[in-house]
Amino acid sequence: MSKELSYTIEEVSQLLKVSKLTLYDLVKKGELPVFRVGRQMRIDAKDLDNYIQNQKTNQGTKLYGPVVEQHKNETKDSNHIVISGQDLVLDILGKHIEKNTSYKSLRSYTGSLNSLISMYNGECDIVSLHMFDGDTGEYNLPYIKKILVGYPYILLNLLSRKAGFYVKKGNPLNIQSWTDLNQDHIKIVNREKGSGARILLDEQLRLNRITSRDIEGYRHEVTNHLSVASAVASGVADVGVGIEKVSKIVGIDFVPLITERYDLAILKTPESERLISTVKEILSSPQFQSEVNSLGDYDTSQTGNIIYETY
Repeated sequence: MSKELSYTIEEVSQLLKVSKLTLYDLVKKGELPVFRVGRQMRIDAKDLDNYIQNQKTNQGTKLYGPVVEQHKNETKDSNHIVISGQDLVLDILGKHIEKNTSYKSLRSYTGSLNSLISMYNGECDIVSLHMFDGDTGEYNLPYIKKILVGYPYILLNLLSRKAGFYVKKGNPLNIQSWTDLNQDHIKIVNREKGSGARILLDEQLRLNRITSRDIEGYRHEVTNHLSVASAVASGVADVGVGIEKVSKIVGIDFVPLITERYDLAILKTPESERLISTVKEILSSPQFQSEVNSLGDYDTSQTGNIIYETY
């Protein structure tokens, strides 16, 4: 029998922070496949992942909000801004920006490194980053300094969160450290190239002198924390790298390994002055921080702090 994981409507509602009515509407329209166990509707983890991926590439009203397409072709005086990254907190930020300004926020669900490259190419206005540099032990800034060459920018803290291993309940294989991955009987599930979780794994393998070809499952890539956790829960993999919050949603154990700083980068231009001022005010506001804290497993003690700024 297949070990594929599935969710109830209630669980998906909590995970994606949308109402059950929204999900029932998607099911009714045939956009989100379900199956029944008795009277209960359930959604396969793979079907949910496929739906999310489709929303990243298609236009229109989405479960997560609008998805960015052809933004680089918009005129410079457009009120559309592109926020890139996958965390749900970015959706909260977008709503606050729209509430306080005339901007219309568009969402791109691209990983940290690719988001930063998109910013360099003029395709994003706000990018979220959680990229670990093994040589300095620092997050984000070493990468920004190399990629945003020639651009003035500001780096603001959005939040901090725990990153580590997703493991099965009870951690039967006793996976506790990065070196534990270098064992023949342990199989991982990986994130896509350019994601912060993938960079964290690759840097730790480098620091511990472990070659990727020695890691079973290294080439098995998925595109979000939910899919990593689902692969571990269903037995497809023994371990994967992700953030704490999703482990609780899926119902698996979490081994914390590092506190990652999750930051926002914005280019400094005459056109972005108002946006930067607005984002600073939002991040420092008690209302925004309260909403973030209500999600759980986030640290807002540095939220709004200027990490680095060029002129």
